[in-house]
Amino acid sequence: MTTNKIESVDELKAHLYLAMQLEHATIPPYLTALYSIKHGTNIDAVKVLRVIAVEEMLHLTIAANLMNSIGGTPDLTLKGFVPSYPAYLPDGETDFEVSLDAFNRDSLAAFMQIERPGAVIEHGKLVHRKYHPGATAIAAAPGHVEMHYYSIGDFYFAIEQGLRHLEKQAQAKGETIFIGDPKRQVTSEYYYSGGGELHAVVDLSSALEGMRLIMEQGEGDGGGVYDNERELAHYFRFEELSLGRYYQPGDIAGSPTGPAFTVDWDGAYPIKANLKLAEIPTDTELYKAALSFNKQYAEFLKMLTDAFNGRPQLLLEAVPRMFEFRNLMGELIRNPLPGSGGLHAMPTFEIDGAMAELAATMKMVDA
Repeated sequence: MTTNKIESVDELKAHLYLAMQLEHATIPPYLTALYSIKHGTNIDAVKVLRVIAVEEMLHLTIAANLMNSIGGTPDLTLKGFVPSYPAYLPDGETDFEVSLDAFNRDSLAAFMQIERPGAVIEHGKLVHRKYHPGATAIAAAPGHVEMHYYSIGDFYFAIEQGLRHLEKQAQAKGETIFIGDPKRQVTSEYYYSGGGELHAVVDLSSALEGMRLIMEQGEGDGGGVYDNERELAHYFRFEELSLGRYYQPGDIAGSPTGPAFTVDWDGAYPIKANLKLAEIPTDTELYKAALSFNKQYAEFLKMLTDAFNGRPQLLLEAVPRMFEFRNLMGELIRNPLPGSGGLHAMPTFEIDGAMAELAATMKMVDA
């Protein structure tokens, strides 16, 4: 078994950048599924997807706090930060695809796989995987060509062990790896979410606490139905939708006993999954709308980057903005895509080009 051990602060920073990418990579699929739902239908699914999208933003912010705590620079504007979908996440000996798709049984199954509890952690195990050119494999091992973590749990295990190992080495010399500017830490006063407190990361204890929140909010407290804050973990929120029944206190995993509800599996627009700009006729309003969305999403990521680099108050604007994309996404999702056999359009989340244009515009303004 090949395992990976983080031996330097630079390696740790590389892993934390990938942690930010991983936590963000779930947001476009969740938002796409959310805004594919037709108005007035699937109220339960709308609520679940909104709550989880906000909590994924919380996880992204924790990863940025971890990066800042060791003197790194969170940057969500780098080329390739937003993956090309479908992206691939580790799931044991095989990976699984995460797509941009409508709310349906297949997308819900993928969401449950992202958040699933009980995955065996093999102590940072690495496996060999080869993907087609242009594919994005989340949780690949930095510096290891075609070597990828066995699971998301193994990826975070490696980070946790790296934090412990490097801080122990530093303290033996009377130093610390937590040298970041405390003013760059984003705390709960800048983030309104009922899903867990957002604390500054200033030492090993607070770093490990942040990582615990990320893991438990996804799969639950030690694999249980609820996380440490007694909130239903993401996996089980999605399972409620799958089973059409709510969990209530005292329930065991897989057997909710709360009120039943109905999921309308035909209550979402049939969008073309993983649509690319190249598939939209350039002389259409749909193409203009797709370009506009990508531009505004690039601006959103730039706002987050600024928030994580000394202007935390911007996060109070950024999180609500995530839900202001509804109208932009609706312009695409509600309309059929020409030549697709009745499927609808969707935002492509191809951000690199829009980000390059944004950077060029800002450079001209600065000049």
